[in-house]
Amino acid sequence: MSTSSSAVAPETRSGLGNPWVQLVIGIVCMAMIANLQYGWTVFVTPIQDKQGWSLAAIQVSFTVFVLVETWLVPFEAAFVDKYGPRVMVAIGGVLAGLAWIVDSLATTLPMLYLGGIIAGIGAGIVYGTCIGNALKWFGNRRGLAAGLTSAGFGAGAAATVIPLTMMIKSSGYQQTFMTFGIVQGLIVLVAAMLLVTPPKGGPVELKKPRTLQGVKDYTPQEALRSPVFWIMYVMFVLVGAGGLMAVAQLGPIAKSFGISNVPVTIVGVTLAALTFALSLNNIMNGITRPLLGWVSDRIGREMTMFGAFMVEGLGIFALMVFGHSPVSFVLLSGLVFFAWGEIYSIFPSTARDHFGQKYATTNYGMLYTAKGTASLVVPLASVLSVATGSWTAALSVAAIFNVIAAVMAIAVLYPVRVHEIKKAGGTVPEMVTATAAPVV
Repeated sequence: MSTSSSAVAPETRSGLGNPWVQLVIGIVCMAMIANLQYGWTVFVTPIQDKQGWSLAAIQVSFTVFVLVETWLVPFEAAFVDKYGPRVMVAIGGVLAGLAWIVDSLATTLPMLYLGGIIAGIGAGIVYGTCIGNALKWFGNRRGLAAGLTSAGFGAGAAATVIPLTMMIKSSGYQQTFMTFGIVQGLIVLVAAMLLVTPPKGGPVELKKPRTLQGVKDYTPQEALRSPVFWIMYVMFVLVGAGGLMAVAQLGPIAKSFGISNVPVTIVGVTLAALTFALSLNNIMNGITRPLLGWVSDRIGREMTMFGAFMVEGLGIFALMVFGHSPVSFVLLSGLVFFAWGEIYSIFPSTARDHFGQKYATTNYGMLYTAKGTASLVVPLASVLSVATGSWTAALSVAAIFNVIAAVMAIAVLYPVRVHEIKKAGGTVPEMVTATAAPVV
């Protein structure tokens, strides 16, 4: 597609070249790899019961998965630029399916960790490519586009948590790994054939952007030298640590509270507390990504970060205090996931706003490694809970991390971004400078 055609409004393009069609395909791919992360917690206790491994040892596999998934994305992005999204997502789909097949056969911890490594490579390829496509296909709606794409990863597991749980009970976790691995991998492989390389020229931008916009395309090396990159990196780690801990440890936390299998009825639906929480969490995690991505397109990335991170910090604290009640556990965990999931729409959008279009996939890939760094906290949380005899200390640390990140969004990130944009010769629109002003 030529540069001139890239300036055509999205709705006027047809077929696979329509950005909205590409967005839907990306969402499907993301939904099919969601269980690699969000479905993991339902397997932890069955694995422990059958194999007799410690909780901390099992969770190393989750940490390895996240590290590999995130830290290899910048390198995988280079292959996306060379071979296009179709080939790379197809490879990612094959690896994602193979990973759970390996997990189903794992009778030793090293083999379980191998499954985590393969899953991380596959998920990282699919995730990084689909988010990069969303950022490149859309202009001032990129917060919404990135949010909808990442929503597939956040909410994709919602529809399968109950089937996963039921199949584990009826057929065992090993057969469940095998069956879902094959199905999910095949769907990604087929969807990958429909992906199209985004136009080089980029989409149409509004004349008066509603968010802070950079004025140059940063190379990856230039992005790494920018204070903005490292401020966002620290914030990503702080917020990601609390959320990943909840993702991986929600099952063990519910078990320690003694409420895992206690029936909970909300709006006429009755499920065991943990199953209810997992289903609601995935739904909330999915809803928040496009919703708050859309909000950030209008009121600014930093103001949205401040509100969401503060709510998450307070929500984690409330979960610690009131979570021993089954109903409170379900509702508060849903609030935490709602306030956490938006990092996967706002951070890529902010990176694209500030560092430009040309290297958007690689630059966000580098920032996305912060999720891997944050995952190092997951096994430490297990160790801390054993050492203290409760989850209070771990949850308190997670809550504090979020509050710090919330303050950093408006007290550090925003002024530094303004300074760097002006230094590069750009201007800050009045609408953006007064972030509290209504957007028409």
